[in-house]
Amino acid sequence: MSISAEIAALVGVVLGATLSFAATYMADRASWLRNQAVRWDERRLSAYADYSFAVKDTVALAARLAAGRGLDTSFEPLDSDQDNISKLAEAGARRTMASETLRLLADADTMAAAGEMTKCANELGGFARGKTQGDSLDWHRAYARYENARDRYITYARNSLKVGGARISASPKLPVSVNGEITASGPGALEA
Repeated sequence: MSISAEIAALVGVVLGATLSFAATYMADRASWLRNQAVRWDERRLSAYADYSFAVKDTVALAARLAAGRGLDTSFEPLDSDQDNISKLAEAGARRTMASETLRLLADADTMAAAGEMTKCANELGGFARGKTQGDSLDWHRAYARYENARDRYITYARNSLKVGGARISASPKLPVSVNGEITASGPGALEA
């Protein structure tokens, strides 16, 4: 065997080993990147859900307190005593804690929608504590704004997670115009 044949065989072995290493490295790297994406998606899903649950707890307490103030008859009423107002404050604190994880993981659109949902939940809390003055119609308008903000948050969160398919609304909607006013006609419209 000549020296050129030996060199050609050695180059072939080195080239084969290099290509094998490169292919294995690229496959492992792609697998690692997929696993990282799944890991972050799982954490993002958890943060989105935890925040949504915390806001929903706050709104549920606010709705029951508002029912106790005569603003809504569709929720079981709670008295506006100090104990129940404290529970509302505690629910708000849990929402604030959940928002910290959300801020770490959410994209800008989802964070903006979360901020709007929080603003609407705080407005409902104002009605519940008697800090915001209004009647039943004002409460229902504020609640409709919250539901729309919640739906936008869910839509952006689903888009961030690349969840396909149609989202099903959690409850029938009050007909609300673009400026947040309840319209006078249609199913679910309130009597003025």
